[in-house]
Amino acid sequence: MRLGKTAVVLGGSVAGLCTAGALAPYFDRVLVLERDELPAEAEHRRGVPQSKHPHFLLNSGRRAIGTLFPGFEDDLIAAGGLHLMPSMDAAYLDGKGWSARKRSAMTMIYGSRILIERVLRDKVRGLPGVVIREGVSVSGLTTRAGVATGVGFSARDGEEHVDADFVVDAMGRGSSVGAWLVAAGWPEPEVRTLDAKVTYTSRWYDLPSPEERPPSWWWRHLVIMPTPDKGAHPDEHEFLVNFFPIEGNRVIACMGSWGIEMPRTTEAFVESARRVRAPLFAAAMDRSTPASEVHLTRSTGNKWRRYDRLRTPPERLAFVGDSICAFNPFYAQGISSAAGSALLLRKHLARAGRLDTEFSARFLAAQRKLLNVPWSLAMARDQGYACAVGTEKAGEWKRRLLSAVSGPAFRLIVGAAREDDVVDEHFAKVFNLDESLGDMMTNPRVIAGLLRYRIRAALGRHRVPFDFDARAEPPVTDYSPEGGAAKPAVSR
Repeated sequence: MRLGKTAVVLGGSVAGLCTAGALAPYFDRVLVLERDELPAEAEHRRGVPQSKHPHFLLNSGRRAIGTLFPGFEDDLIAAGGLHLMPSMDAAYLDGKGWSARKRSAMTMIYGSRILIERVLRDKVRGLPGVVIREGVSVSGLTTRAGVATGVGFSARDGEEHVDADFVVDAMGRGSSVGAWLVAAGWPEPEVRTLDAKVTYTSRWYDLPSPEERPPSWWWRHLVIMPTPDKGAHPDEHEFLVNFFPIEGNRVIACMGSWGIEMPRTTEAFVESARRVRAPLFAAAMDRSTPASEVHLTRSTGNKWRRYDRLRTPPERLAFVGDSICAFNPFYAQGISSAAGSALLLRKHLARAGRLDTEFSARFLAAQRKLLNVPWSLAMARDQGYACAVGTEKAGEWKRRLLSAVSGPAFRLIVGAAREDDVVDEHFAKVFNLDESLGDMMTNPRVIAGLLRYRIRAALGRHRVPFDFDARAEPPVTDYSPEGGAAKPAVSR
């Protein structure tokens, strides 16, 4: 059922493109307004500086995008995306040393942000009735009697205005829509914030060909978690490190931290890499060919504009992606949350009779429930840092408790997941935003699995070994329980 003639999407990044797919069945025309000139191929652009860093496409995001755009995953893989099983294809250093390889049900699609956007743009351009206007700057929102009625924007030929039956704000962290609503008479929405001073820095590399790689390079993805050591150690041991595979036989070498100054130059980047707590990271960089300069990002605070708490929300206006809720990028929640909001919007449009205040309130309430899952995960980690600032900054006693408990609790869950398929399944759901942390930690079967693992660990009866020497190569052995015997996996 058509709900109007024209819908306008403000922003042509992932959130805006997914929203265009959600709106297309319900409006005669969907107009996407994008400030940048969009490249035909997978290339960086000014409006998405974070495209130079790794992006995980979580399972919830994969499903949402695949529902909006059937065939998306196949197209992404055909364009060079990598379909991998992290538990088998990633060398993972947590705790004191490397984890064991072990098959699991979870797979992921690896690829650069620019590739994801290029495939999405191709999908959107194939939709009837969808038009992308590039190189335009949105300058204002028009409203009448509490209803969004149109959008003003600057184009090459001057100022333009388009009447709209529905508007979606997908302009990201810096969106001006909230300020325009205040100017039109709405109260300022409550804004919840927490900035844990996360900074991350990345450099792209071309990998050696498969024939030129060392025999020990069975892994495709390299992950080094911050050290649990509370004694004196180099700052680099606190880094979260990724050697992240993308299309075209390339990787993104990335280092990030909470509250620590990060390297800005290529020389400092290489020097810092040599001080992280596993020499494999720098060794892998040395065998690869640099393909970019160093890219640093600081704009990483969590920010939730609580439009859902407005007594009378604006009619015919919705918000998706960072324009309503932005996350610390370390937790890889942005794309999946944006896609989830777009899919949720489509479901609400499918059963809408009228796009009135009641529709807006229902959608915002459902979106609040959706966003609360990734928001709670981000708070659980970032509130433990003394450097964190914002409205959600924890009191000192709570911060100290979170700081003391979060690391050991995470390692307990990871350890239990190694040996208990049910814990592993629920942990994967939490990681992929398919289940809340609260639901997982109140599940009786999960609690039993954690207790059983804790008892077995105290007795030294581990089923799967771990903490392999961080200074050595990660073990290639596949410890999946097949017939009770571990077997070596094939190197590649």
